[in-house]
Amino acid sequence: MSQLFVVLSTSLAILLIAYLTAISSRDLIRLLISLELMFGSVFLAILPMFSMNATAAFAIVVLTIFTSSSELLILITAIVLLDRTKRGVDLDKVSVGGETL
Repeated sequence: MSQLFVVLSTSLAILLIAYLTAISSRDLIRLLISLELMFGSVFLAILPMFSMNATAAFAIVVLTIFTSSSELLILITAIVLLDRTKRGVDLDKVSVGGETL
């Protein structure tokens, strides 16, 4: 029980750090890193499920991996396109809704 508490507490701490980083980020690179930290904390929280129900945990992990990788590819493409058009990746160059100014 104490190992489960340590794993879930670590996952929660990483998730909170990622949320704080996402809120305070001023460029898209830090925002990308914080989103990847969020997915990392989800992976860490899923690990204890393998001891209870391995099939369901494996299905959730596969779904999370596909979601994380597609999110990463979309964000990298957005960063490259924003850098090409605006010559920078500052959040000041992006308005609400993701439209470039």
